[in-house]
Amino acid sequence: MRLVHESAIDDSSADGTDRDVLAMTVELADSIVSQARGLMFRRSVPDDYALAFRFDSTKTRDLHMLFVFFPIDAVWVVDGIVQRVERLRPWRGFARETADLIVELPAGTAADVEPGDRLIFEGE
Repeated sequence: MRLVHESAIDDSSADGTDRDVLAMTVELADSIVSQARGLMFRRSVPDDYALAFRFDSTKTRDLHMLFVFFPIDAVWVVDGIVQRVERLRPWRGFARETADLIVELPAGTAADVEPGDRLIFEGE
């Protein structure tokens, strides 16, 4: 499965969108244990990697960087639409936003992602 970023653009392209692949390898944090652990204790992740946290409901979700040794880009999403994008620092980063999906990516990967854009999983 891969993660695709789709941003609306102001030009007159055929479908009015601009698409790029953010990650070719997406890991789903689909258990309570994997969601609690997240990226803690890992020394690094590949450049084409994403960790996705899917939730059954939309509510305020927190991310912390305790025991995470490298910076990440975090993206909070509701119904496929990006709500917030934040670069989090190792050990001290913390952020909160409403989401039914959170995606963690290597720092810099989400540099062009903005609120209002779409994130799409392909190959599920």
